[in-house]
Amino acid sequence: MPVEIERKFLVEGDAWRTGVRKRELFRQGYLAGSELCSARVRVAGDLAWIGLKGRVQGAARLEYEYEIPLHEGNEILDRLCAGGRIEKWRHWVPHAGHEWEVDEFLGDNAGLIVAEIELDDEAESFARPSWLGEEVTHDARYFNSYLARHPWRGWPDAERVAR
Repeated sequence: MPVEIERKFLVEGDAWRTGVRKRELFRQGYLAGSELCSARVRVAGDLAWIGLKGRVQGAARLEYEYEIPLHEGNEILDRLCAGGRIEKWRHWVPHAGHEWEVDEFLGDNAGLIVAEIELDDEAESFARPSWLGEEVTHDARYFNSYLARHPWRGWPDAERVAR
């Protein structure tokens, strides 16, 4: 059973940019969602995937991803994603033996930057880069599926402070 263990943080400042190893534009949209899972299509570079993500339990959740032909991914994204879409630059930033994925959102979520780290175990320790801000692992508003339906720029000003 494929399980993703992930911690998510807001990013403060631009110091992370000096460590970027690579970056890629991600487009993703949501086909369906419920209390149990979300179904999405994702396109990045020359690849596309269908993904299913289960409900979060702690920092872990079930995750299934299946590669599909790029032209089908684009067609699904453009024609079938009624549950909203997001675009973001994903930056890979190595730090102290781990690789952080820093997502810089575009469009109606522009200004929001979130860093994620995937772990082998929920109790695994890791070094915190200086540019990490508040942890939002358990705040469902920062799930991509939520941001697709409720863009960050539409949040009340007090909740939408660029970090």
